[in-house]
Amino acid sequence: MLTLLCAALSLTFVIAACGDDEEEGGGGQATTPAESGGGKEIASNPDNGATSITVGSKNFTEQKLLGEIYAAGLEAAGYKVKRELNLGDENIALKALKGGQIDAYPEYTGTALGSFFDVKAADVPKDPAEASTQAREGFAKEGLTAFAPTPFTSSNEVALTKEKAEELGVTKISDLADKAADLNLYGSPECRQRTDCLLGLKEVYGLKFKKFTPVALDLRHEVLKKGQADVSIVFTTDPQIKREGFVLLEDDKKMFPPNQSNFVVRDDIAKKAGPDLSKVIDSVQAGLNAEVMQELSARVDLDKKTPDVVAGEYLRESGLVK
Repeated sequence: MLTLLCAALSLTFVIAACGDDEEEGGGGQATTPAESGGGKEIASNPDNGATSITVGSKNFTEQKLLGEIYAAGLEAAGYKVKRELNLGDENIALKALKGGQIDAYPEYTGTALGSFFDVKAADVPKDPAEASTQAREGFAKEGLTAFAPTPFTSSNEVALTKEKAEELGVTKISDLADKAADLNLYGSPECRQRTDCLLGLKEVYGLKFKKFTPVALDLRHEVLKKGQADVSIVFTTDPQIKREGFVLLEDDKKMFPPNQSNFVVRDDIAKKAGPDLSKVIDSVQAGLNAEVMQELSARVDLDKKTPDVVAGEYLRESGLVK
């Protein structure tokens, strides 16, 4: 069962071998959850039953998957868990966390630095470890504990169909400098205000598109396929990228920040939950490399399974639960 993720990934994207999670399209064999440090069953501790944790998430597939994975892992350790998933964007999620509607949710390093802590895109550390440390320090000042980040990075990227990229003759974002005025850009509703989205493309690359159209997150690839969008902002872990053969433009000015996911918990809950909390987080995250996240997202977006079902599959295939 532990090899199923890589095998299924190959079938889903119709490729001969799984790529390396650090290089898109790499030729190496993808690691399985066990090879990434998973495989040890989460031990149930009756003492954890005294602690109730409400896990939240933002409003797209990867977030709902992560929320379900954390929630199921915590339940396996004996915690009482409630779910408040699909809350909305990062500002809504943070407000829910600080206001006590939820006790924890996964947030991304670059998103936190840009949206919460007013770090300009050009000032976000390019080193993932440094960026993560800076984000964790920012959360700490807000009474929040950000645990160690996931192995995978989920960043925004500029995507086009292969045909459109060839028509325009573009391979990197700066190639759009004299073409953006004739192109329609689509992105999430919050893209307009984000430094790792439309705002950053204006400030860092000087791009002024013909039109920006906000679109639901689950339609960002569909608008490319249908020709409604010339360019769309997608996530690096989206399974549709390889399935549809989309082209991701090189971020040659390094605008998109390191964007590993961190499980963020209110300090009072983290203290009450005790040492098993960090153990569970480390265990469930160990196998979450980029290849695995693409496969899990494919099971939801392409195979039409629900996030809770896929989360359960991941935990069982990783040997974390029976």
